[in-house]
Amino acid sequence: MTMTTTDLERVIAVAAEHPGAMEDHEVSAVKQTVELLDSGEIRLAEKVDGDWIVNSWIQQAINLYFRVPEMETLHAGPLEFYDRIPLKHDYEGRGNRVVAGGIARYGSHLEPGVVMMPSFVNIGAYVATGTMVDTWATVGSGAQIGRRVHLAGGVGIGGVLEPPGARPVIVEDDAFIGSRCIVVEGVIVREGAVLAAQNSLTASTHIVDVTQEPAVTYKGEVPAGAIVIPGSRSREFPGGTYQVNCALIIGRRTGTHDDKLALMDAARDFGFAL
Repeated sequence: MTMTTTDLERVIAVAAEHPGAMEDHEVSAVKQTVELLDSGEIRLAEKVDGDWIVNSWIQQAINLYFRVPEMETLHAGPLEFYDRIPLKHDYEGRGNRVVAGGIARYGSHLEPGVVMMPSFVNIGAYVATGTMVDTWATVGSGAQIGRRVHLAGGVGIGGVLEPPGARPVIVEDDAFIGSRCIVVEGVIVREGAVLAAQNSLTASTHIVDVTQEPAVTYKGEVPAGAIVIPGSRSREFPGGTYQVNCALIIGRRTGTHDDKLALMDAARDFGFAL
């Protein structure tokens, strides 16, 4: 029986109270929720009136889903896997280009126009149209990636399923995440922002706008259009003063930096690597 999202939310909340003894209708609700995630009809997090809202009941449903399928051997040509979560299929029908070695789990959603190099997208994640998930990039459980985003080689985007209500990493439209960047702990990268190579951002990382006097510090959010490079700052410890990781906003992306070639020119102008 197909349930409304309101019914699904109610049933999932009850099932989460006794995950080891789900009844048949609760298992059905879990399966339907993950199916809707896979098709993109629902999202783990969504922007409402400018604010990102996390649907905690969907996080609960994904956690419950790990108990539902049996472990099985999966084959992709000569490759073999042993897991309980199926892989996505029919990329041609979905309008995606997926290079050999690109893996997206069932329960994630790729809008038409997404390109995956050898990379990984986990369950609950949402990747919007025009986005490139480049070689060895990973998109964690529940992470939300906007339109026309470039996740460069080796990027690590964190997700989160527990505790319910915790925010996954969100990368908004037209952002560029440079090679080997790590973005975790629910950090939001706002529209059009650029992270230079090897930035490491957590919820507690100081993101310092050094273009202002005095400097302005952000945590957990990269402002729209910001151009961000790795940095360090002095911090006092009982054993002495040491340098700890931070990120520096050294400029703002302008309309002249909108296409990829212009962005490369901007990188040279500002003296950073993508």
